[in-house]
Amino acid sequence: MMYFLYHIPGKKIGVTRDLEERVHKQQGYYPGEYEIIEQSDDIDFISAGEQIMQRAYGYKVDEIPYNKLKFNNMKMNINITEQTTTFPCPVNKLKGRLMDSTGMTWNTDFGACIITEDSVKWIMDNVKTSMYNADRCYIYNKAFARYFDNHDPYNGQTKTGGLFPVGADGRKKNGKANRFDLIRIWAKERGLYEHGDTKTQALKLVEEMGEICRAILKGNHDDVVDGIGDCVVVLTNLAELQETTIEECIDQAYNEIKNRTGKMDNGTFKKD
Repeated sequence: MMYFLYHIPGKKIGVTRDLEERVHKQQGYYPGEYEIIEQSDDIDFISAGEQIMQRAYGYKVDEIPYNKLKFNNMKMNINITEQTTTFPCPVNKLKGRLMDSTGMTWNTDFGACIITEDSVKWIMDNVKTSMYNADRCYIYNKAFARYFDNHDPYNGQTKTGGLFPVGADGRKKNGKANRFDLIRIWAKERGLYEHGDTKTQALKLVEEMGEICRAILKGNHDDVVDGIGDCVVVLTNLAELQETTIEECIDQAYNEIKNRTGKMDNGTFKKD
């Protein structure tokens, strides 16, 4: 889940998971009237940043950090039986609870289930009120698990946005998969996008860079090649976890340098 640290000049600095609902609809500010200072999937990092920036801009500092607010610590305690999954709220409040729990997964006897924007729609179309308690509702596990047999929960993408290159038959939809696609498939199959985070990948990148430096100092060509490849793999996955793609990062970097002029000086390019 991504958190946004936003600034409405002269008004406030805050954090939200939903800019459209919180900033646009509730507060009446739209792009151009506010700025995004930082975004992260680390709620502790973004919460600390909010208080730091509130102090820096001279705004009142929130007494309770964002990550300590009650609604951020509420977990939906579902009840899973052999046949059903029961949600601890009435149907008319379920959609909001589900949207707040996007990414939540659980296992049933019929397969794994996950809450995504699309699977929420299925749940809302098929949920039933408990006959024993009107404040609880449920779905049938078998039907929900079968839904995932026919629907890609990520709509043809990895969890964080990179396109998958294969169709239902396991073959590339539009020709041969490129190297970045293959890396993303490898990482997704191993749960890296589901359970990994940007911090660990950033540290992994530093580790791989250290390996390259050692190989260069030793004059070991093969290890340098291997280290560069490892860095590309880590950067591909880091981009995914940051909700972008390695291709977008490369394109942005190239667009910045393609018209740059300068000259080489003592082995270093110095731009004009």
